Amino acid sequence: MNYYDLAPDRARSERDCLSEIFKAARQRGTGNTGIFGLRLQQHSFEFFIQKLRVLVPGYSNDHERVQHVFGQTLFIHLTRQNKLEQAISYVKASQTGLWHRASNGRELERLSTSQELVYDARAIREKMTEFDSMDDEWNAWFAEEKLSPWRITYENLSEVPLVVTGALLEALGLSKELVLGLEIPVAKLADSTNKEWAELFSKNNGS
Repeated sequence: MNYYDLAPDRARSERDCLSEIFKAARQRGTGNTGIFGLRLQQHSFEFFIQKLRVLVPGYSNDHERVQHVFGQTLFIHLTRQNKLEQAISYVKASQTGLWHRASNGRELERLSTSQELVYDARAIREKMTEFDSMDDEWNAWFAEEKLSPWRITYENLSEVPLVVTGALLEALGLSKELVLGLEIPVAKLADSTNKEWAELFSKNNGS
């Protein structure tokens, strides 16, 4: 609740507290656009669904609960096809502590001080397995809820970001011309180290 500047109140029911939290989230996530956006990662998705079921228990499935709380919803599934490169990026970011950098080179998100980069095949392999499992879990939920999400790959988004964004705007019923003049706010962190680790992993693991 602190994230939304809401005061905890032990006297209130969990459902009442959740109602206030979700309301604050919708207000912050909508801004002046009239469209609410919410990013969910697989590791926190189950917790989100559990709380949604507490907030609106009188529905037969999660899709109906989402629609009740947020209105008509376009589900977007963003994934990365090359799990080796994704795993290397994750392991490298964990070591450097740097997760996002602005297009001008300024650090946007640093979670820890930088450590010496060390190639770790085991960590890379574990992350590849984890990311595959996450995709499987998302697809299982979409199938269970009978949903056909609007799918985006990291590869396509990073190659032609404005084209993908324009298509997404059209899927939301907006004009793709809104992308005109937009600047890409973040820069890729991948460098020669990523390439070296990918080549080393593929050579030693037969992939």
